[in-house]
Amino acid sequence: MKRLLNTLFVQTQGAYLRKEGDAVVVRIEKKTALRVPLHQLDGVVTFGQVSASPFLQGACARAGVRFSMLDRRGRFLAAVQGFSPGNVLLRREQYRRADSEEASLLIARPIVAAKIANTRTVLLRAARDHPSADPTPDAGRPTDPAATAQRMADDARLAMTATSLDRLRGVEGESGASYFRAFDGLIRAGGDAFRFEKRSRRPPLNRTNALLSFLYTLLAHDCRSACEAAGLDAAVGFLHRDRPGRPSLALDLMESLRPVLADRLTLSLINRGQVKAGSFEPHASGAVFLTEAGRRTALTAYQERKRDELMHPFIGEKIELGLVPHVQARLLARHLRGDHDAYPDFLWR
Repeated sequence: MKRLLNTLFVQTQGAYLRKEGDAVVVRIEKKTALRVPLHQLDGVVTFGQVSASPFLQGACARAGVRFSMLDRRGRFLAAVQGFSPGNVLLRREQYRRADSEEASLLIARPIVAAKIANTRTVLLRAARDHPSADPTPDAGRPTDPAATAQRMADDARLAMTATSLDRLRGVEGESGASYFRAFDGLIRAGGDAFRFEKRSRRPPLNRTNALLSFLYTLLAHDCRSACEAAGLDAAVGFLHRDRPGRPSLALDLMESLRPVLADRLTLSLINRGQVKAGSFEPHASGAVFLTEAGRRTALTAYQERKRDELMHPFIGEKIELGLVPHVQARLLARHLRGDHDAYPDFLWR
């Protein structure tokens, strides 16, 4: 089993990263601020005006340490990736399945069903922790978390019986819209500063969307690394189709993990008051992004969240949450090799 290693996040503007021996050294204002052995790292993520020596980037590529560059607002720009020998037969099988509508559908169904099930869990846990004062919550209101969760049970069943990818994406879209309509009811702090009406991205148009987008970016980085580590091509997905520059398989992999690693964490950060209105900066264009201090708070919480342990429902072992993307990538690889009849996506319990 892969050991959960650390990801080094560097967001101090003007920082310079270089290789010294077998360590990554972070230099700020010509002084060494941090030294981390390369073998303790799973990835390096930089934000904004942070530079790195080509020797360090080459060492990361050889060691399998993913090096990702984001802009100051957390949007992905580029990544350094070394040679991925993987297994050519595995990748050929991945491409064959991706080219087939029928084969793609067999893998995409459990991905969407698990995503819906896990978003239901977010709603049900919130309804359990904060029961509504309304004695008739299922009165047809589209934003009530408990009532929405009940309706989404049907969406999960529809996903498992969808007869085409277009129909499956339709189910996913309708279920996601219902979920996010109820999301505002899960926010218990911050008042109007964190009011959430609908999902907006590129750019996010309010604070809650800004936090969700930032955490999704971190999760995508981890899922992309997990795909490559398992010998899979992160660009070729089954639910998400090919598009230049898009890590479609990584996006497939992260669907069921968004509720667990990002949505729930977003609610915790807001409801516990760990992020406040001042943790975000609005721009004249209407876009809203985290401040540097806000990003630091979110990064720390994300790393801590990945350390939480849970019992994986399929392999039956207690693992750290941050390892789930790696387990799922390997389960997908085993399915493509023919070791499992179906791909078992991750169900959060």
